[in-house]
Amino acid sequence: MARAAAAAASRAPRLLRAALLLLLLVAAARRAAGAPVVSELRCQCLQTMQGVHLKNIQSVKVTSPGSHCAQTEVIATLKNGQKACLNPEAPMVKKIIARILTTGKTN
Repeated sequence: MARAAAAAASRAPRLLRAALLLLLLVAAARRAAGAPVVSELRCQCLQTMQGVHLKNIQSVKVTSPGSHCAQTEVIATLKNGQKACLNPEAPMVKKIIARILTTGKTN
């Protein structure tokens, strides 16, 4: 009896480690299937588009420089649902940002 109890006791830490590993794998799989976490830790705009007409823009999101990205990013959501990165130094984009700041709206 004592040997059986000792053998069961020695298996318990292995089973506990295996259960913890399985739990971590399940949590990692759920996170991977969800929203991407990496996109928050780097610049979203690798290049900007030219020639986006103002009437095609539905909304605009301006992201200030920070620890995730050293540059200001201007991401426009177009009326067809696509997202486009705009050059924050372009005169048209500066006017859009000025309008957002004066009205307090992103549309």
